[in-house]
Amino acid sequence: MKAIVFEKTGDPSVLKYVETPKPELAPGTALVKVHAAGINFADTFFIRGEYMIKPRLPDTPGMEAAGVVEAVAPGVKDLAVGMRVTSITLKTYAEYCLIRAAQVIPLPDFVSFEEGAAFPIQVLTAWHMLHTAHQAGPGQTVVVHSAAGGVGIVAVQIAKAAGARVIGTVSNDSKSALVRQYGADEVINYESSDFAAETMRLTGGRGADLILDAVGKPTFEPGLKCLAPFGHLLLYGRAGGAPDPLNVFRLFEKSAKVSGFVLPVVYGTPGLMREGIEKSFQLMRERKLKLLIGKSFPLAQAAEAHRFLQSRQSVGKLVLVP
Repeated sequence: MKAIVFEKTGDPSVLKYVETPKPELAPGTALVKVHAAGINFADTFFIRGEYMIKPRLPDTPGMEAAGVVEAVAPGVKDLAVGMRVTSITLKTYAEYCLIRAAQVIPLPDFVSFEEGAAFPIQVLTAWHMLHTAHQAGPGQTVVVHSAAGGVGIVAVQIAKAAGARVIGTVSNDSKSALVRQYGADEVINYESSDFAAETMRLTGGRGADLILDAVGKPTFEPGLKCLAPFGHLLLYGRAGGAPDPLNVFRLFEKSAKVSGFVLPVVYGTPGLMREGIEKSFQLMRERKLKLLIGKSFPLAQAAEAHRFLQSRQSVGKLVLVP
């Protein structure tokens, strides 16, 4: 099969499109023919050797895949050849990948493979931040940083569906109309404006009840300034670098809280994971949530896709198609 492999850590230039052996079934797994693989910012950290999971060189990147089950290991129940599925797994930048049976998400007929590849990390991260790590609802103001990105554009819609007022931030004005189209009540360009001052102005001096921050260093400190009383700043990424250490006494000013979120923590609670999956698909079924596929790249162009992701010009979800 064809796959993307890197033999040393580094920038996108280390990614090579090569012939490799098809994965062999392991106990408790299914072999999936990949129809679309999701691209995540974490993949760029992975190929640099800076992610929480370290590569075992030579290695293949990728953490999301949607496709069709081609083979099932003996003893695996509830899975059958021909099923349309998606999952969070490893080594998905390839024509085939292995998925642990416990992590398979059956793909409804109304969800395309490209949308399926956008679902596991982006949608479930957004849903659990808004409904597990926080309880978003009517009367709240939610600020979503990088609102045109993969998680951001989903979070805008899920927060809006929960009844919150949504303020999206973007890195350039060309993305503003898109974010409004997907439900944001207000949009701030955090590169050209003081987003903290703008947030305070837009909320009549009260501030935000929740800030979803995947940027990190450039936005973290200003975010603390524009929280409402009992406000919550939720950090789930560091695309702009790691924030400076937090002086916890700053939280006393507004009885605020700061927390972190990574989706794998939810895996250990199957009922919670299942709730997020079911309720997110329901939002899609009700047309309250639409997944934006910003661009699809052939698998062979994985390096180009990574460069485009890092250019900050992308919107929505980027996918690779074998």
